[in-house]
Amino acid sequence: MNEPPSLLRNDITHKQNWIKFKLEGVKSNRSAIGSRVLVHYGGKVQAQSVLSQSSFYSCNDLRLHFGLGSSKTVDVEIFWPNGLREKFTHIAVNQFVTLREGIGIVANRGWTR
Repeated sequence: MNEPPSLLRNDITHKQNWIKFKLEGVKSNRSAIGSRVLVHYGGKVQAQSVLSQSSFYSCNDLRLHFGLGSSKTVDVEIFWPNGLREKFTHIAVNQFVTLREGIGIVANRGWTR
């Protein structure tokens, strides 16, 4: 409060794999708020949920970003707010993926990091 906004930037020098998801609801809300995503890779699991806000006067990116170390593919489970559960297997890493409820992977629309 009473200060200009801050932007934090994380610059790293070593290369690790990642994947980023954008969820689009069809029967659930369009922004997929409330969806839960599990990413399985290299014997590990990460979980994230799509949230609309995080704290006072701030918000989160609705896209979900997962750091994957050296893993080359991931398996993904999505739990949509309407109760639908979907699984996608062997998704290549280092890309942005749009997943539409009940449809699956759709073409990305040029969004970036």
